[in-house]
Amino acid sequence: MTEEITVEQALVSPRTLAGGGDPGWVTVPLHRAGGWSHGHDPLQPRVLLSSPDQRTMLRLEPDPDEPWWTLQHTRTSAWPAWEATFGARTPVEIIAGFTDALIQPHGAPADPDPYAPLLEQGWTPRPHVSGLASPDGLTTIMHAPEKRLEGWLVTALARRNGVPLWRAWFGEHTPPHLVAGFTRALADPAPLARNPLHLPPAVSRSQTTRREVPADEVARALEQRVQQLTVPRPLPPATRLRAPRVPPHRRTR
Repeated sequence: MTEEITVEQALVSPRTLAGGGDPGWVTVPLHRAGGWSHGHDPLQPRVLLSSPDQRTMLRLEPDPDEPWWTLQHTRTSAWPAWEATFGARTPVEIIAGFTDALIQPHGAPADPDPYAPLLEQGWTPRPHVSGLASPDGLTTIMHAPEKRLEGWLVTALARRNGVPLWRAWFGEHTPPHLVAGFTRALADPAPLARNPLHLPPAVSRSQTTRREVPADEVARALEQRVQQLTVPRPLPPATRLRAPRVPPHRRTR
């Protein structure tokens, strides 16, 4: 009888602090479950993926001064062009909430409200400004249609009043069901598993727990994810797009 091989994992909570993780969690399902084609230059450290209709492109490019992830969708007769960006330390599991909604539009709820998943998890309106803050105060989301900051901005901090750990931005014309896919993954209270040797410096011991898991279970996780995304689902009633509900400003004395 052979001894089972295990590996150590760190479970990070809140999940916003887990760090980027394996980019394949996003790119492999887009390619294998969504039919996105890839092109790359072996001399350039970047990944380019295009949707089957060639209207949406994902670019993953390490740049210390710019977001690492960029998604761009060209204008159509039915919808304006839009763009979304994610910083290097945005957990791939949260980005996947957005990209999964791209390849599974039938999974979008009717009348999507990006704030709804957050409100259900106890996020509250921010004082003096629009938007919501997480219960621990480390993550905020705001919808600001002003010209100086159009669209949605999500900011995650390592500690209160600290330097932002990562930011995600969605242009004003980003379909609400895609933003809602991101906020559902953002609101999920489940911790994220990481290699203990690859944790961001901002993660403290109190924010992690350790566990031993079978090595083959870790190796199969991505394959299982791809299989789940390729299972056909019944189509729901047509999604009706509407402007998101913005929490009112809270006044303090």
